[in-house]
Amino acid sequence: MSGEATILHADLDAFYASVEQRDDPRLRGRPVIVGGGVVLACSYEAKARGVRSAMGGRQARRLCPEAIVVPPRMAAYTAASRAVFEIFRHTTPLVEGLSIDEAFLDVGGLRRLVGPPAGIAAELRERVRRQVGLPITVGVARTKFLAKVASGVAKPDGLLVVEPDRELAFLHPLPVERLWGVGPVTAGRLRERGLRTVGQVARLDEPALVSLLGGGAGRHLHALAHNRDPRAVQVGRRRSSMGAQHALAREPHSPAELDAVLAGLVDRVTGRMRDARRTGRTVTLRLRFADYTRATRSHTLDKPTAQTAPLRAAARALLRAALPLIEQRGVTLLGVSVGNLDGGHTQLTLPFTAEPGPALDAAVDAVRDRFGSRALTRGVLLGRDPGVEMPRLPD
Repeated sequence: MSGEATILHADLDAFYASVEQRDDPRLRGRPVIVGGGVVLACSYEAKARGVRSAMGGRQARRLCPEAIVVPPRMAAYTAASRAVFEIFRHTTPLVEGLSIDEAFLDVGGLRRLVGPPAGIAAELRERVRRQVGLPITVGVARTKFLAKVASGVAKPDGLLVVEPDRELAFLHPLPVERLWGVGPVTAGRLRERGLRTVGQVARLDEPALVSLLGGGAGRHLHALAHNRDPRAVQVGRRRSSMGAQHALAREPHSPAELDAVLAGLVDRVTGRMRDARRTGRTVTLRLRFADYTRATRSHTLDKPTAQTAPLRAAARALLRAALPLIEQRGVTLLGVSVGNLDGGHTQLTLPFTAEPGPALDAAVDAVRDRFGSRALTRGVLLGRDPGVEMPRLPD
């Protein structure tokens, strides 16, 4: 690992709400809530009134009656994300996307060509603001963990560089919740022992943390409390599944509210799948209950797809089946993933059957002209490859 702070964690601020404020000048400077039944996102003006993502809509409106509630526009958010990631990739080829609105970037090899990491981060922020019209916060550090912590501390719309000689001085005064993997249950256990800051955790030896939290969690937190994180920025990793999740407030949620969250998650996942030219067959619903226990439910489709409708239908069926359990135990997190991903074929749909001859040859040429020549064959158009569907041809 480099001895210099060369890893950037770039995180768009209140992403969905910022896109809404960018696109509608009347919303700028005002509290904005995206999503009605459940808060999918909110502007910093709404956060200042206590509104939080995953909060129920009624509670959010009680906290901030003057908030403007807008429906989510996933296509707009996807387009903005693509534009920002183009800037990331223009900055460095070493980009590891974490979600639609955040990524790690490794700029360690750019000092001679471009300048120091702090200057690269400042230029990246300026380009995102100028070209995409959105605020973005960047943390810069020697490790991925600390870069992400730095961006969280610097929000909103900030830049924070943690130099190697002051890493622990920056990290140790922070609350234990800043450590990856410390949720309410783990934080409660630590606080019961009087451990409220990262520095207090760091002063415990590893066996003591293992005794308190278990082997994996104890070793993990001991390493992070000393900023030991050897992971490199990973580019082009081939995933076996793609997913998204959304935390929910502990209050009861209606089936309609949960369905709205689920639909947004499926939209997000299928958009990423199409961008990556991946298709999948197995839909998995992930649930975290109010007592912090978890459950998963899965369904495998007959054939792989990246289209939203069939995957959303499968996810909704899983959610409907789980509703009695949710009603009994409450739910604090909803997640969706699609697994059994293929090797990278794009799913397509053919609205006609064709026979060999000039008409079929013309159809092949038309499809290739529009979608490229990668793997369109007469056999596919004739339906001899049942695992691939073709695009609708232009009129």
